[in-house]
Amino acid sequence: MSVSTLKSVVDRAFAERYGVPAINIVNDLTMEAVLAGAVEARSPVIVQTSVKTVKSIGSRVLFSMWESMTAGIDVPVVLHLDHCPDRAVITECLERGWNSVLFDASRLPVAENQRQTIEVVAEARTFGAHVEGEIESITGVEDGIGSDTASARQSLEISLRFIEETGVDVFAPAIGNAHGVYTREPVLDFRRVSDIVTAHPIPIALHGGSGLSPGQFAELIALGCAKVNISTALKITFMQSSLAYLKDAEARDKWDPPSLFGQVRSDIVALTRGLAEQFGSAGKA
Repeated sequence: MSVSTLKSVVDRAFAERYGVPAINIVNDLTMEAVLAGAVEARSPVIVQTSVKTVKSIGSRVLFSMWESMTAGIDVPVVLHLDHCPDRAVITECLERGWNSVLFDASRLPVAENQRQTIEVVAEARTFGAHVEGEIESITGVEDGIGSDTASARQSLEISLRFIEETGVDVFAPAIGNAHGVYTREPVLDFRRVSDIVTAHPIPIALHGGSGLSPGQFAELIALGCAKVNISTALKITFMQSSLAYLKDAEARDKWDPPSLFGQVRSDIVALTRGLAEQFGSAGKA
């Protein structure tokens, strides 16, 4: 199985109506822990990198980590560039070896977004890679990209035209979801997912997954959300696990970094395994 394509992973999930965890990592420890959790759960997983992570670590180092950690892995794994409005970064990552990208031109007029997305899809195909597209910004700022102002939702006709003319492999509509921590329960537009999938069967990406209820996840996955993005939950787990360990270390005056790393790794492995079980992808490898 090893490294797989985005299309092969999400097409099966879409057909069988389960969700594949698409988890944003922030460093080598989180990448290894997410992969280990997927192996434990016997689940496919999409490892996501933000533009901020690519720039802070460097694409060469990140991809070297990926190659090393996925060598011999026996569950389907995908390396995905998340929410990237910068064409140069997309090209850099495709050339380096990422096999999936989200070209986020949602701040552009739809016609220009569509024109450039067609170009990105053509470029990605030359590398055997796949593309996620969107025409509306998902509310919330994630790693410096996005806005807290909700964007206008496009009509079903415009959404379908975008999907058909660009040839994207996954589509990410705005349905009342948001990046970051929800301050109140979101009001989700389940019908929008259903309408798109009914008119044009395509795997849907659910952004802003951290904080949704089990019932909301279950309904959206049943409707066709085959890629379920998780970023904030990993960041919270990483930071809170580290903080709890450091507070205890301070109280005991025992300072052992490998033990800290082991605790954080254990918590992220458990998070990944739990997400796979919740989304129905556990045992699908």
